Amino acid sequence: MLLGGREVDVRFIGIDTPESVAPDQPVECFAEQASGYTESRIQGRTVRLEFDVERRDRYGRTLAYVWIGDELFNETLLAEGYAVVTTFPPNVRYVDRFVAAQRSAREGGRGLWGACP
Repeated sequence: MLLGGREVDVRFIGIDTPESVAPDQPVECFAEQASGYTESRIQGRTVRLEFDVERRDRYGRTLAYVWIGDELFNETLLAEGYAVVTTFPPNVRYVDRFVAAQRSAREGGRGLWGACP
């Protein structure tokens, strides 16, 4: 993503998607679908980044909640079953919303909850 005119790697706060590009690792169940969905929703669009307590992780990635208009996209990924909740305190601003979205997806068998063993 571009931030302040420069390219940055953004790590979505509070979620983890199935891995599709880890070196020497197999592609995880539903990884390609999650990646494709995210790319189709974000690529070429203007998004707003919201920061929490920490702005960078130990790998130098920018940590952010990603907003598309009024939509908290991190939450959408959970609600549609493209991600699971993964928290790293102190960055937990929306954890209750995220847990509720994941519960709904799991109970509805959406996304990875219906596709992966």
